[in-house]
Amino acid sequence: MGSASPQTSQFWPSGWYLRHVLSCRNVEELLAERGIEVDHVSIYRWVQTFTPLLIDAARTRRHGGGDRWSVDETYLRVSGRWMYLDRAVDQFAQVIDVVLSDKRDLPAARRFSEQTLSHSSRPAEINTDRAAPAVIDELLPDACHVSDQYPNNRVESDHARPVVVVTGGHALIQNIPRAHYELAVDRDNHHRVAVTVYTTDPDHDGRTTKVQ
Repeated sequence: MGSASPQTSQFWPSGWYLRHVLSCRNVEELLAERGIEVDHVSIYRWVQTFTPLLIDAARTRRHGGGDRWSVDETYLRVSGRWMYLDRAVDQFAQVIDVVLSDKRDLPAARRFSEQTLSHSSRPAEINTDRAAPAVIDELLPDACHVSDQYPNNRVESDHARPVVVVTGGHALIQNIPRAHYELAVDRDNHHRVAVTVYTTDPDHDGRTTKVQ
């Protein structure tokens, strides 16, 4: 598989990895079954390289977030280090943003809040089970802040396989079928990811490009 046509040879396996609960070795095996030989390390590199490109390309088509957010964090191990993954989800199940931090402190809370607000409209209500009230009160003085573990079940029950760059890719793949992006909205939700991720031409008419 060469690098001359990354949309078909590299976006395709990357899309599989992000869309399904697969490891890079799983994707390697699926490709091998189709007569395509590629090492799982290459697939890992493609995911890390092309996921940010997919996110950036789709950003201008993204719908504004809802006015009620749930924010939570999970503790995870990345390359041998324990880190915190913060994620915000609105009432329509749209993942607003994800941020990975090595500390659980005020600067980390501020960075997450500022980055998330830069990608969406400002919420009228925000639910957290652990919060930096000073940051929320400063950045969202008019918002209703609810500090309770139960409103965040939406977030806690839906954490993807979070690993740095991949978390943003999972958010994108989750959001596209839910029509949170103006992408392939004329197709049913089961085909929107395929049309968006596997189409080779950005000016394509919306039909999936079949790769043998």
